[in-house]
Amino acid sequence: MAQRVCIIGGGVIGLATAYALVRDGFDVTLVEARDSLGSETSFANGGQLSYRYVAPLADAGVPWQAIGWMLRGDSPLKLRPRLEPAQWRWMISFLGACRRSVNRRNTAHLLRLALLSQDTLKTWREEDGLSGFHWRRNGKLVTFRQRSRFDHARHSLADPALQQVLSPADCAQLEPALADSPFVGAIYTPDEEVGDCHAFCRRLAARLEASGRCEFRLGQGVTGIRNSRGAVSAIELGSEVLPVEQLVIAAGYRSAQLALPGLQLPLYPLKGYSLTVPIDAGHRAPDVSITDYDRKIVYARIGEQLRVAAMVDIVGFDPAVDPRRLALIKRQARETFPEAGAYDEAIEWAGMRPATPSGVPLLGATAYRNLWLNLGHGALGFTLACGSARLLSELIGQRATSNAMKCNL
Repeated sequence: MAQRVCIIGGGVIGLATAYALVRDGFDVTLVEARDSLGSETSFANGGQLSYRYVAPLADAGVPWQAIGWMLRGDSPLKLRPRLEPAQWRWMISFLGACRRSVNRRNTAHLLRLALLSQDTLKTWREEDGLSGFHWRRNGKLVTFRQRSRFDHARHSLADPALQQVLSPADCAQLEPALADSPFVGAIYTPDEEVGDCHAFCRRLAARLEASGRCEFRLGQGVTGIRNSRGAVSAIELGSEVLPVEQLVIAAGYRSAQLALPGLQLPLYPLKGYSLTVPIDAGHRAPDVSITDYDRKIVYARIGEQLRVAAMVDIVGFDPAVDPRRLALIKRQARETFPEAGAYDEAIEWAGMRPATPSGVPLLGATAYRNLWLNLGHGALGFTLACGSARLLSELIGQRATSNAMKCNL
């Protein structure tokens, strides 16, 4: 009889984990507090599958740069200090990770996981026929407004064999929407991808339901985790007690609320925002994914919509939309791509990205022998979801892992 794994969390990380486990012969129970799947941080994220741009936020010089940002009214970063021990612990650990040597090590780790994720999604698409989420390999341009930053970027390419340095004329030839742009140059990576994360979640859920090996428990929040003798034994769903054989926590930024004795989860939500802008026949939206490096705004065409995403707000656990932040994104997007879409009809959204101070997700085993973690992916949840799921399934199944990336806690 197949072993059953219980997963807490029905976003892209939890659903991808369930898919990888079912694919490897496990039975799965997925528990989600909301009545629908993929409805929070996975709902309207940036859409870029940015496999080669995975450097963590924590790096040398970032604290001083952040101070400069916070003095600007149009800053991509907003910090609101709060009387929350969790925020201060996270910030202190973040400052400790802001070293060049630490950033290089963590970037290398994330790059391995990202490339594994790209390979895994390729397998699922080609071998399983997984489709229907507007996936494309459309390439990505990282564009620069300041000459000094462009010069630094072109002299320090992460992968010179795959990345191209483009002039403004080259950019306009590759992407006509950039013909009148303010950029002084760009770095082009042709094999980057794009997709609709929420649609991906729906496709995974449909495949899982059709498999007959995944039970969904929606609208049921976990109120406690029972443990005994170094293992978890059950989860509490209000008055119901559900026994578990193996348990995976993949509940995003809310996972810290489920921590067990001796298990500290260094997570804090980094609120981000997006606009989903309709594209009509007369519009000129970029087809290539674009990251405006200086303004920290990403653009991704998803079907007949342009996803515009930005901001890092460290402001607590309130997921409410800040209309001033969205107004800033809309204004800056209009300045850059005035004819890209129907901005006045854009769907507005905010999501709470679960982040660790180092930017490296918590992935793998814990001190409890049947408790596993898959969380803390920050802004890279969609990018890293498939690789994280594959790696965790291999660890739970006690098989040789795809690469040495497990993070035991």
